[in-house]
Amino acid sequence: MLSDILPTGFECGVLNGKVAPGSTVAIVGAGPIGLAALLTAQFYAPAEIIMIDLDDNRLEVARRFGATHAINSGDGKALEKVKAITGGSGVDAAIEAVGVPATFILCQELVAPGGVIANVGVHGTTVDLHLETLWSRNITITTRLVDTVTTPMLLKTVQSKKIDPKLLVTHRFKLSQILEAYDTFGRAADTRALKVIIEA
Repeated sequence: MLSDILPTGFECGVLNGKVAPGSTVAIVGAGPIGLAALLTAQFYAPAEIIMIDLDDNRLEVARRFGATHAINSGDGKALEKVKAITGGSGVDAAIEAVGVPATFILCQELVAPGGVIANVGVHGTTVDLHLETLWSRNITITTRLVDTVTTPMLLKTVQSKKIDPKLLVTHRFKLSQILEAYDTFGRAADTRALKVIIEA
């Protein structure tokens, strides 16, 4: 947890997204990275943390982890709902934690003037950058590979019980069950898997 998902969500999402006290944040993608961003964004006391995903189970987990709003984007109305929450302005930080074109485009629509799009997801295909709508709005777009420079600080937050990465572990398997573990993680929507632990 401290070698990958927590520092990735924190460094590439929260720090790059310039999450600040009283700000509004949308995290698009409630997988392990998005949930790690949710947990660590709370260090900075944003006023609203809006989690957006297609999976109702993961959205319920996000609510338990501290999201102020959870939106299922399957109905195509995520933008409308975020605008209603933010009084029509959009969010100060849009954290993209999936890595598919649709979620990056959604972040471009969600971000308020002067806001930040923090791209965390790994994109394997071309994504449209809509400069025709962004250019006059003073939007910052960030990308970053995690370098884990924050791991010592995150370890201290775990030791002090300010954050509990065990919350992300949903399944445990013995090494002899590794094929079952991969299958469980591969069918996360059906199995409700977040992080799968292999034990000796």
